[in-house]
Amino acid sequence: MSLIRRAPKRSSAIVAMIAAAVIVPAALLAWGPDRPTFTIKNPAGYVTFNSIIDNPAHGDERNFVQVKEAGASDATYSESVSLTPGKKYTVFMYYHNNAASNLNASGKGIAHGAFVRAELPAVVNKGSTGTKANGYVGATNAKPTLVWDDISFKNATAGDIAIRYNPGSAKIHNFGKSNGATLSDSIITSGAPIGFNSLNGDVPGCNEFSGYVTFNITADQPNFTLEKQVRLAGTTEWKETVEAQPGATVEYQLKYANTGTTEQNNVVLKDTLPTNISYVKGSSYLKNVSNPTPKNVSDNLVSSTGINIGNYAPNSVAYLKFSAKVNADKEKFCEPAVLKNIGRVETNNGSKQDDADVTVKKQDCKPPVKYTCDALKVDMINRTNFRFTTSYTAQNATFKSVTYTVRNANGTVVSTQTSTSNTLNYTQTTAGAYTVQATVTFTVNGSDKTATSEACKGSFKVTDLPKEIQVCELATKTIITIKESDFDSSKHSKNLADCKEEVKKIKVCELSSKQIIVINEKDFDSSKHTTDLSKCKEEEVKKIEVCELTSKTIVTINETDFDATKHTKDLSKCEETPVTPPELPQTGAGENIVAIFGLGALIASGAYYAASRRALNQ
Repeated sequence: MSLIRRAPKRSSAIVAMIAAAVIVPAALLAWGPDRPTFTIKNPAGYVTFNSIIDNPAHGDERNFVQVKEAGASDATYSESVSLTPGKKYTVFMYYHNNAASNLNASGKGIAHGAFVRAELPAVVNKGSTGTKANGYVGATNAKPTLVWDDISFKNATAGDIAIRYNPGSAKIHNFGKSNGATLSDSIITSGAPIGFNSLNGDVPGCNEFSGYVTFNITADQPNFTLEKQVRLAGTTEWKETVEAQPGATVEYQLKYANTGTTEQNNVVLKDTLPTNISYVKGSSYLKNVSNPTPKNVSDNLVSSTGINIGNYAPNSVAYLKFSAKVNADKEKFCEPAVLKNIGRVETNNGSKQDDADVTVKKQDCKPPVKYTCDALKVDMINRTNFRFTTSYTAQNATFKSVTYTVRNANGTVVSTQTSTSNTLNYTQTTAGAYTVQATVTFTVNGSDKTATSEACKGSFKVTDLPKEIQVCELATKTIITIKESDFDSSKHSKNLADCKEEVKKIKVCELSSKQIIVINEKDFDSSKHTTDLSKCKEEEVKKIEVCELTSKTIVTINETDFDATKHTKDLSKCEETPVTPPELPQTGAGENIVAIFGLGALIASGAYYAASRRALNQ
């Protein structure tokens, strides 16, 4: 404390530090992190920074960052500043190791790796009332290792302001041998080491080892203007708009000015000419501080790349002049025209553009007439049907119709058809190659005009009907008809005999009718049939005796098989007239015995037949 009181005699730096002190209620400060606090009478028992709240030279040490305009009184240090483009500002950062001095002898109270660091905004946007910048103080063995406080930048101007750190401006101020030393520019990146007798990062505990760091920044406001003007060749007055006749030569001027507070490097000028104005090659000339006499430059001005016209310090200006010609064709100006030329400047701080106009009065000309046949499209709908579609242009002309002329491969016209729309559906059944040409008819000033072109020619092809053949389908052994192109030797055979095979028949029960039927074995379908005949109950078939008319024989048939053309139930139709046998020759006893046995056999067979008749009729 006595050292601080003697500060005016010992160090002007400490005087500045005391003058910069601003005591602000802690509740209003934006500092961190939240940490234990101490007093001058009761310092910390370990290494910690800026945590004493009643420092007579600084007040609440948690508020340790302030800012003022460079060169202004130290009494103007505050928590915020309103920036003016082009001015410099000084940032103040106080540091104090709050460890009690009696801890230094053991080394417990000495901070190691001590540093300061600042985070600055790149830009303070226009209208900003508080863009923050942060200051940090810390050490590797401090608790916490890092403390911070902030200040605010305001911008009441109409444009954004850039914050530029002034290299080499960071200085340390204390009672040690390092007083007045320049800190590393890393203060605004990774941090700069501080120290008492050297910048080795060692800061003992107690007030006499405290100090502060200052560095400068500049408030830059990049700004520039671009002005585009035009004049008729041979005149001297530049204007925003001039009137010209078709074929006239005009001159354009681009004026770039750096109106900001920072240098702009690699400035690029570009120019976009309107339709009906063309650039005159070799007519571009640049004038600036390096070229007081206009210098002929590249024609790239009117290209997408433009021309790099160099670097420009604040308040410097460049002029670029070139010539252009208005289209001499009066037919292009049958109506009044405004030909707007646009100039553009591109810098590392943005781009701007401006324009100048050339006006051309309405010329005494006839309106342009244009009628063309632009394209013919041929679409195949199927083998014999096609759709023709014609594209055309009609300017001050009216579409009337399209005529399609179709020719065969020999060039003979086979069809001529006209459509009042731009499409036509066409049918051709004769196989062959064909060409078609579209001719469009327009009405122009009351008369019919026609137009065609190579683009309105097309071609198409009608293919032959596919040939059909009979084959044996190997999988099913069935003769089928297919297209010859579909023949597959792995599936088909042209030998129809391969399909002639004995059809095996089987008796099955038909599930739907519960009837026993006979089918081809290959037609068996388990969803319709079963070989289990017990699933069907056969009806008893009634038998009847009939006279078979062809053989005059009595036969027994199923009643359901009776056919009146083949049978009759009148059995008498089968009775033949008895034939009288010839007189037997006289025989001996042997013959009589045989006759007796034969008669007995006839009697027996007759009895058996009678019995069988009765059995059938029961």
